[in-house]
Formats: sequence, C-alpha cells, structure tokens
Amino acid sequence: MTPSPLPSPGTALRGTGALVTGGGSGIGLACARRLAADGADVTLCGRTESRLKEAAAEISATTGAAGVRYVVADVTDEEQVEAAVRAAAAPAPLRAVVHSAGGSTSIGPLPRLDTDAWRATLELNATGTMLVLKHASRPMARAGGGAFVAISSIAASNTHRWFGAYGVSKAAVDHLVRLGADELGPAGIRVNGIRPGLVRTELVGDLAEAGPILDDYLACMPLGRVGEPDDVAAAARFLAGPESSWITGQVVNVDGGHHLRRGPDYRSMFEPMFGADALGGAAPEEGST
Repeated sequence: MTPSPLPSPGTALRGTGALVTGGGSGIGLACARRLAADGADVTLCGRTESRLKEAAAEISATTGAAGVRYVVADVTDEEQVEAAVRAAAAPAPLRAVVHSAGGSTSIGPLPRLDTDAWRATLELNATGTMLVLKHASRPMARAGGGAFVAISSIAASNTHRWFGAYGVSKAAVDHLVRLGADELGPAGIRVNGIRPGLVRTELVGDLAEAGPILDDYLACMPLGRVGEPDDVAAAARFLAGPESSWITGQVVNVDGGHHLRRGPDYRSMFEPMFGADALGGAAPEEGST
C-alpha cells in the first residue's frame, strides 16, 4: 500500500489544537513557535502572565499565526491544569501537547538533601507531567487521538552527581511516557519524550558560555556543541505531527550524543557550596537535617 503524501510545511498541523506548557521561554517557547509555524492553534501555559503575553506576541509576529493564546497555570495544581487543557481545546480539537514545564530546587549531596526541596521537585516534574497527561488525554481521546510529548532530560538516563531529585523525577517522566503509550494507544494517543542535553536557555545562564563545566560537557559530546532550543523544538514538532504516526513510547535523546558517555562534572560549582568532604559522601553533623 502506498503511503499518503505528507502535508506541506505550514499546513501540516492546520486544525490542530496544541497546548505547550512552560511555553513562555526557552525550549517551550521554541516548541510553541514551531507548532504555530505549521498551522497549529497554539495555547501557551505557564505561571507568569507577562512572560506568556510577550511570548504569544513574539510567536504571532515571527510566524504570522493568528490568535496564539495563553493561560496562566501551575502544572502542580490540578484545577488549573484542567482549565488550561479546556482552553487549549476550545479553538480546535486538542491533538498535540508539548509538556515542557519543569525545573528543580533540589541540589546537593544525598546525605544533605533538603527533603522539602526533594518533594517539591518530584511534584513539579513527575506529578506535573502526570496531571497534564491525565487531563489532556481526555479531549484527545474524544477527538480520536493525538500526540503528547514530554520534555525530560539527559539527567534521567545519565547520573548527574549532586542534582538531588532532578534526575530521579525526570526518570519518572520517562517511565510515565512508556506507561502512557501502552495504556492510551488504543485511544489513538501517542506518548513520547525528549531528553535534551545542555541547551542554551536562560535557565542554564552563563554555564553554556565558558568554564570548566562547559568544557566537561563538550568533552562528553561527540558533536561537541551546546544545543539550541530549536534543536529540541524540531524533534518535538516531529513527534507531535503526522510524520511520526507510528511512533509511541519512545524517549529520544537530543543531546549531541552526550548520552553515549557520562554525566557532567559539576564539582567546580558544588565544592565551594558544600565542601570537598560532603561531595565525597561524608555524613553531616549529628542533628542536622
């Protein structure tokens, strides 16, 4: 049987409602821009209205897309997630979600980790992904299917020492991708993920510019360069669109090949904060938390 021809760029996602969480900046913004450029009716979601408003205006100006919308929501708040999904499904059937919202407040050697920061990071990355998938899958199923793309991290597969809950929570995202793909496939919903490596965004700041940590990252990358948000957006667009209609349950590394080697060495950053003994596994003083 001869495959159907693929839609032309600019029209491939026409009539598709799309939700992008974390869409106000960085990887999320790049993904939203890419979806809008191919015709999707994009709704941005994030916690800061001013940033979302600027992002929506920028996407409209650069892509010519009309009516890029935004909704303020915290992905750890189920009622707000449900409202964001409802808003994204209003202009057109919701068939594409890129879940880019995430982060971490948990760092340091394991014997000294702050338990509240650990829980908050798991809540943001793991529970937040679950909530968005839970509520987005409902209108997707009613629409006959769709694609959910979760932005994970290379820290999910390669240990990043002293990153606390971050890598653990992203590993949970990777498993949720596989679980969601297995359960939701009969409804026509595809669930995939992306593990970015070091990407030049405001979250990494000067880290992507110079210094021993960057040097170590580059030494671990066969392609030897820092990633750009558009590198991740291109993969997200592919996984969200009709070109990947027989792909589900995959987590794609977009990292210059970094996953082939080892996690980066952050000793130069963390040793002044915690001390060499702590990074070597020394226990904290009795009575400390």
